[in-house]
Amino acid sequence: MSAHERVADPFLDDTLPSLPPPRRRVRLDRTPVPVAAPGDAAAAGARRRQRGPGGPERMRLERLSVLYGSHRAVKDVSLPIHAGEALALIGPSGCGKTTLLRTLNRLTETTAGATREGRVLLDGTDVEQLEVTALRRRVAMVFQQPNPFPMSIFDNVAYAIRVQNRKTPRRRDLEPRVVDALRRAGLYDEVADDLDRPALRLSGGQQQRLCIARAIATRPEVLLMDEPCSALDPRSTAVIEELIGELRRELAVVIVTHNLAQAHRIGDKVAFMYLGDLVEYGEAEQVFVDPRAERTRDYVAGAFG
Repeated sequence: MSAHERVADPFLDDTLPSLPPPRRRVRLDRTPVPVAAPGDAAAAGARRRQRGPGGPERMRLERLSVLYGSHRAVKDVSLPIHAGEALALIGPSGCGKTTLLRTLNRLTETTAGATREGRVLLDGTDVEQLEVTALRRRVAMVFQQPNPFPMSIFDNVAYAIRVQNRKTPRRRDLEPRVVDALRRAGLYDEVADDLDRPALRLSGGQQQRLCIARAIATRPEVLLMDEPCSALDPRSTAVIEELIGELRRELAVVIVTHNLAQAHRIGDKVAFMYLGDLVEYGEAEQVFVDPRAERTRDYVAGAFG
């Protein structure tokens, strides 16, 4: 092979490190078609029909913007959050999804230099007017990595209940609520024989469900989930997704996920964000099958991510 031929085909020659990597070209003369795993769309649609309509509006964002110094991470976003629904926030990394999520219970303000414009309403009241501990009992958070406390399974869940009481409740008074939270999180049957076991000895999937139990022990109205399955194996992910389907029957769930198939499976509504803007918001089937915005079509088709 001649030197000219090697330059013409750099993929076969590792002696040319100065050549740029190949660029992926996207055809613009046709509409990209979203691709789903076989059966996913039909199954997700059937589950949504079984769920029925969502409940009353629980939260509302009105022209919400979040800035880190002069950088505007979230730009003028308005959307509702309803009880009885799961809202999936999708978009590429750095598009503002997690920042928006953390703003709903004022976690963003723990970051130095962060400021907020617009309003976040919980049952019609601006969250800025609520005492922050009380707000976070009503709008609970589950993080990307499981973060159980270094204490027993029982005490992990009981902690959330104890901190909202002026007097420390006795264990026998706490037990019914702890067991209820563990049942609702789908964990009780696996740990019922040893609630005093250290939580850190649980598997990753069990730890994440324990964190969910801790979050819902105070009976919140909204549950925020920041990529709760990203560190889990497929079996644990399936368990968490089924759990989300159950929890959204009694509260509002807002979940950030990079997994488009997951968003399609569990989302009743989907919001697509790009570079801080809310590009599209609507029913999951509409966003994935018949998106209105060209940028949404490209993203769900895999043209960028």
